[in-house]
Amino acid sequence: MLNHQIDLPTALQWRDEGALCIDVRTPAEFAEVTVPGAINVPILDNQERAEIGTLYKQSGPSLARQRGVELVSPRIPSLIQAVNSQRRDGDRPVLVFCWRGGLRSGSMVQFLNLAGIPAMQVVGGFKAFRTHVMEFLERGEWGRLFVLRGLTGVGKTRLLKRLEADGYPVLDLEGIANHRGSAFGALGLTEQPGQKAFETSLWEALRRIPPGSWALSEGESRNIGKLQLPEQVYRSLQLETTLWLEAPLELRVRMILEDYPARDDFKAAFVKPIEALKRRLGKERVAGFLRLLDDGQWEELVRQLMVDYYDPMYNFRKPEHCRDVEFCSEDQGVARLKAAVFELLAEAVA
Repeated sequence: MLNHQIDLPTALQWRDEGALCIDVRTPAEFAEVTVPGAINVPILDNQERAEIGTLYKQSGPSLARQRGVELVSPRIPSLIQAVNSQRRDGDRPVLVFCWRGGLRSGSMVQFLNLAGIPAMQVVGGFKAFRTHVMEFLERGEWGRLFVLRGLTGVGKTRLLKRLEADGYPVLDLEGIANHRGSAFGALGLTEQPGQKAFETSLWEALRRIPPGSWALSEGESRNIGKLQLPEQVYRSLQLETTLWLEAPLELRVRMILEDYPARDDFKAAFVKPIEALKRRLGKERVAGFLRLLDDGQWEELVRQLMVDYYDPMYNFRKPEHCRDVEFCSEDQGVARLKAAVFELLAEAVA
């Protein structure tokens, strides 16, 4: 098998160049986290892997392997077809990995090569890739992050998306986390990824911002919903000059309402986050919010939440060293942000 193995750095380089990556782990392992872009062609399903693991512990490796052969042999043709259907003419060899680079990926590589499909086993498997991701995040070797901060509703995320559409490099942390980063940040969204999948997506995004380059990002706390930013990523957000966005209250209210277009469909989901504010604002104030919610007075509810809760909290957190970017419309905000970024880059080379 030595001539059919490939080390992780070379495998990642080939992946970047379009090589097909096949994850032969179980559907459950694949669903938790995988190499971005990989396709799942499991050698064993979830139950079969558990069965063989138990057999290995109770009866030893020989019987476990025999049982594995019994399970896998009948489906070899379908496994080969599943991989072949994803290939393109002129592709590099298929890159195959399992958890440790052991029997599962080794067997698949043998099947594929016997069938005339060039395939390579990734040495160390997904475990080696996971170590690579964590070491990258711990080293913090990426470019500058210009950080957008400001009061709730100022439109940080939508401004980032506008700038990204205009070709500006952007690190969309809330998009990666699938959460708006506030007490109501999960409403109307699908479930967040797991921590490992989040870290893998961060690796994929941050490696596109090599040292010497830069990207725009939104300022975040250590947690985005249930997910935690790796320490070096969080520190990177604290290092750079903050672009502090300022917009009138009415504009902020309108933009918040636009961010929750189907709010009436999940009105009940707002109750628990509002009730969680009792400790900070008291029962009477929260009861007033709930009445506004029940009456569907969304505009007034958002306005009061901003004035009583969000604005005092975020004003307190305004960084000492920041550059104000004031605007009265979204278009003006985009233009002034571009000007602020230009000034920051000019200062860096002055």
